[in-house]
Amino acid sequence: CGKINDVEKFLDGNPAFAQGYFNKKLTPGALSVMAGISESKVDFGMLQELGQIEEGQILFDLIKEMQENVNMEKVVFKILKRIVALIQADRCSLFMYRERNGIAELATRLFNITTESELDDCVVHPDHEIVFPLDLGVVGNVAQTKKHVNLKDVNESSHFSSFVDDLTEYKTRNILASPIMNGEDVVAVIMALNKTTGPHFTTEDEDVSTEDEGSLRIGPTHVQVLLWSANKVFEELTDIERQFHKALYTVRAYLNCDRYSVGLLDMTKEKEFFDIWPVLMGDQPPYSGPLTPDGRVGSEPLDDSGWTIKNVLSMPIVNMTEDIVGVATFYNRKDGKPFDQQDEELMEAMTNFLGWSHLNTDTYDRMKMIENRKDIAQDMVLYHVKCRDDEIQNILVKQYFNREPCDCEEEEFLQILKKELPGPKKFEIYEFGFSDFDCTELELVMCAIQMFYEVGVVKKFQVPQEVLVRFMYSISKGYRKMPYHNWRHGFNVGQTMFTLLTTGNMKRYYTDLEVMAMITSAFLHDIDHRGTNNLYQVKSGNPLAKLHGSSVLERHHLEFSKFLLADESLNIYQNLNRRQNEHAIHLMDIAIIATDLQLYFKKRTMFQKIVDLSKTYEDEKKWVDWMSLETTRKEIVLAMMMTACDLSALTKPWEVQSKVALSEAAEFWVQGDLEREVLENQPITMMDRNCAGELPKLQCGFIDFVCTFVYKELSRFHPAIQPMYDGMLNNRKEWKAKQEEYEAQQAILKAQSGSKTCSVC
Repeated sequence: CGKINDVEKFLDGNPAFAQGYFNKKLTPGALSVMAGISESKVDFGMLQELGQIEEGQILFDLIKEMQENVNMEKVVFKILKRIVALIQADRCSLFMYRERNGIAELATRLFNITTESELDDCVVHPDHEIVFPLDLGVVGNVAQTKKHVNLKDVNESSHFSSFVDDLTEYKTRNILASPIMNGEDVVAVIMALNKTTGPHFTTEDEDVSTEDEGSLRIGPTHVQVLLWSANKVFEELTDIERQFHKALYTVRAYLNCDRYSVGLLDMTKEKEFFDIWPVLMGDQPPYSGPLTPDGRVGSEPLDDSGWTIKNVLSMPIVNMTEDIVGVATFYNRKDGKPFDQQDEELMEAMTNFLGWSHLNTDTYDRMKMIENRKDIAQDMVLYHVKCRDDEIQNILVKQYFNREPCDCEEEEFLQILKKELPGPKKFEIYEFGFSDFDCTELELVMCAIQMFYEVGVVKKFQVPQEVLVRFMYSISKGYRKMPYHNWRHGFNVGQTMFTLLTTGNMKRYYTDLEVMAMITSAFLHDIDHRGTNNLYQVKSGNPLAKLHGSSVLERHHLEFSKFLLADESLNIYQNLNRRQNEHAIHLMDIAIIATDLQLYFKKRTMFQKIVDLSKTYEDEKKWVDWMSLETTRKEIVLAMMMTACDLSALTKPWEVQSKVALSEAAEFWVQGDLEREVLENQPITMMDRNCAGELPKLQCGFIDFVCTFVYKELSRFHPAIQPMYDGMLNNRKEWKAKQEEYEAQQAILKAQSGSKTCSVC
């Protein structure tokens, strides 16, 4: 014993010799013997992190992890992985405390962590979590008692439950479990299983486990101080001065020193302030002396209280670009001792973290600025799109009751609309062959409003009638003045959806709420269309393409639709309950995104199977009941209906179709011009105005490749939809005749000139 004491004294008195001897003897073989693990598993990096001398580095890494990822699961995973290695446990798990329906329970969050685990393998998906009530198992007992447990033999404990062992085919021999506390509240339980280098966990293991878990509980440890300080930083992302003070005040309390100061360098101007938070919190009287954030040491008192600087710990605050943004200084440890190495390590980790947070604050400021600009832009858009009070007078004429619409009752609105709306027969809104040519844009708005009354949803869902009028008027204003993708196209798609549901008898599969959402979606489906397609948005680097990864324009139309509905004066869903509202919005998602033709091709086979299946039912009621109860099938049919509505111009009478096709071609040619001039690309034939004569051939190809399937299958599904299919076939015949006429002219020109040319209409 005496010799051991002599050796200890010698090593204590000769630290350089001790360090050299330690480095020389510290080999993988020696460590494997001491730790009881194979030599291949010896990790010097982990040993260094777990050593007391490197505690500051561990804290630095943890804070960096949290700063870069803001992923506490990842941070906790690294801590638990260290615990597993340090106490030689076979594995470790984290159970989170929660309450559901007022009943407390624990659920697996990180499960079966070993020294070689990866985070993704241990994070438990909510669908696969294991749940313990507090009256079951060791973890439940730990959460109830709020005390750690060291079970040397689980068979001797009345709290041990084997159901997880049975579930995972694992054999638990001994357990070391501890609660993670936030003040007096349990937030989680950590459980380590099966000591690998001995019969059970030891008292020393308990100390290690509790010490490392202290990084997650309120307690006097370095990790906790940093996490606590980091929390204060995140509380004050908007004010760098308050942010730094909150963090450093926490550290000052842990270091138990008199005062601290911070000097910040803001661009080229130095900004200084001194020790404000202790004064604000009443811990000490206001400081009346000179500002000394640079850490000057003097023997004379610096203020009337007689306070003098005795010792100083000062470090620069450096950001991630290695620029010095300030200096933090602590003064006078209250125990009279000088600041030591551990204080320096904590200070270094904290100042580095503060340096990073300085950039975060700048980023936050920029984000808030962008958010403010977005709000301003949205307000400008809403101002120009939203139906004005003078515009609503075009429909809700105040002469009937001699007062403004906002002062009218619902019954009065109904009386006005009965007189002002055109009714269902004037413009034949129930007909597949409907044409908008004889209607003004305002009359189309009124026809659209009429359709909501026709399907009976206004009264059933208590849609405020003034809101409905403003909403439809605003939709018409939300469409840009494009040759084709304008309000007239938006209305025609809505009218076709209305006709499919009523005349086509598709309404029988859907509830009234779903019918309202489907008609609404059809009117909105192309709102704010830019006159160019998805591919152009991507090629031109339009912000829409950067915002939406797929179905670029369709997702924009959907977001614009939700933007309008977010305004209470336009929200026709405002009297729906939460579940109804969510269902209506979900159907809008399905319907509007379905107008992307790339998705149409993916769903054609599924729709054909539904149509085939419908022919196997002899009892029509049974078929309708079966279809109505299956959400997926209804959504597939809805998607096909949206495509049929979007392309419905090709089913109209020839005099309508021929004019609409020219307006559509005109819009394509504008995009072709942009591709040639802006992108410096040769546009495809469909978008090249120099090949306008190819339009009949292109129309025939589009009908054959895209349109024929949907109208043929819909008419087979519901014979009442046959007029759409017949109209399409008639138009194909007309386009084919024009194609043959054009090709004959080209053949003559070729024969005359000996070279093929491309005529211009």
